[in-house]
Amino acid sequence: MNVRTFHRVLVANRGEIAVRIIRACHDLGLEAVAVYSDADAQGLAVRTADQAVHIGPAPSSESYLRADLLLEVAARYNCDAVHPGYGFLSENEGFAQAVIEAGLVWIGAPPAAIASMGSKTAARERMVAAGVPVVPGTLKAAASPEDAQAAAKEIGFPLLIKASAGGGGKGMRAVHAPEDLARSMELAQSEARSSFGDDAVYMERLVLKPRHVEIQVLADAHGAVVHLGERDCSIQRRHQKVFEEAPCPVLASDTREAMAAAAVNAAKAVDYQGAGTVEFLLDASGEFYFLEMNTRLQVEHPITECITGVDLAQAQLRVAAGEPLWFSQADVVLQGHAVECRVYAEDPEKGFQPSPGPLIGYREPAGPGVRVDSGVVEGMEVPIHYDPMIAKLVVWGPDREAALARARRALLDYQIVGTATSIPFFLHLFEDPEFRRGIYDTSFISDVWLDETFSGATLPGDEVFMLGAILKFEQEAGKVMPAASASGGSAWRGLGDWGRRGWRR
Repeated sequence: MNVRTFHRVLVANRGEIAVRIIRACHDLGLEAVAVYSDADAQGLAVRTADQAVHIGPAPSSESYLRADLLLEVAARYNCDAVHPGYGFLSENEGFAQAVIEAGLVWIGAPPAAIASMGSKTAARERMVAAGVPVVPGTLKAAASPEDAQAAAKEIGFPLLIKASAGGGGKGMRAVHAPEDLARSMELAQSEARSSFGDDAVYMERLVLKPRHVEIQVLADAHGAVVHLGERDCSIQRRHQKVFEEAPCPVLASDTREAMAAAAVNAAKAVDYQGAGTVEFLLDASGEFYFLEMNTRLQVEHPITECITGVDLAQAQLRVAAGEPLWFSQADVVLQGHAVECRVYAEDPEKGFQPSPGPLIGYREPAGPGVRVDSGVVEGMEVPIHYDPMIAKLVVWGPDREAALARARRALLDYQIVGTATSIPFFLHLFEDPEFRRGIYDTSFISDVWLDETFSGATLPGDEVFMLGAILKFEQEAGKVMPAASASGGSAWRGLGDWGRRGWRR
């Protein structure tokens, strides 16, 4: 192993992924320079890095999205490589090219590969040429409402309008009838324009109640590409992933092999390097279709690490340093089952609305098979400016049942005081009989959960920890928290798992 092509890495991100990258650097004997905004001054990345540099105010447009500032920091602190993490500038080919032109090592996909997969329409064309199955639809952006109407006649209804440059559900509209097409297209273009600066949209057949299954790939600069199995990411709210597991509990072995082969072909088609993820929609009949390729490290990468033993963050560093892959496809053996619960500062009872606030008390679970990736520390504020994720709870078990049981125990061990969290949602999700059987799709939350009426349910909590955290907060901040109501009112939100309240179906 030789990563001495570079020795100091600028981590151009924040939160838990910044901490994850910093630790990977330290494991390989590399130095890590972190950057932080006003909102992240107390974050764990600042305390973990070898050096931490303030880059501006909280809004990402004035800090983490400032490519010029990031390159300035890299030069000032003699960094010789840049790791972008995920989100922000991680899939910005312009930034990747600027890093390379500055004489630095870009720890990510080649700019050309980012560009090829960054446009959904261009990616679809590439995949069709590579023999990767895609959802029937347009290969070009719709130029006008008339073009859209003509294409819709060929595709049929229901169909999906999607932003060509987008992701995360932005610029996306489902259309079930011809009379709704023009207005839906207008709304999708408007949202795409405000989110991505590009209002190009295309259309594809709406796959009803699909599962979202993705394949992790890893490629070196010498032409070798391997896959590391699949992840099921179908538990989503507003097109954003909430819970992931690996492997997919219902994927047939022949479908798994075909999907993995398609993912490898997709990576080869764009001369991919580094860690990437090819996402597919899996319909009820077992047919799968290319959705998109994420040319970066995914949020849910830890569950793949758990079942393969491959450290993906370290692998990114080693591949960027020019090392050939040190294992073959035959060496990849999936062992056990892993799940990830994204612990958000959100209120599930109110449709997962963000619930930012101070982490008055914070204690993470531990024990065999339990891993917590977080970027927070007790006392800091969960900011309103970014994704409200507090941490990722990652749990491994010898099989799915064992992994879920262990995850439930770990969720109950969590203590978060000061903000509502998504923890009660997971506890009740794990009790759902269909979920226990692995029977769910991307509409599970909206169809099964958000349409239900929920009532309060007391959850166990560490009273000593909670009261101690409150007293400490009152002493340090000079504030007094109001007493809890008999029904577990809002004053106790965030105490012991979520205001000592949960959901009962």
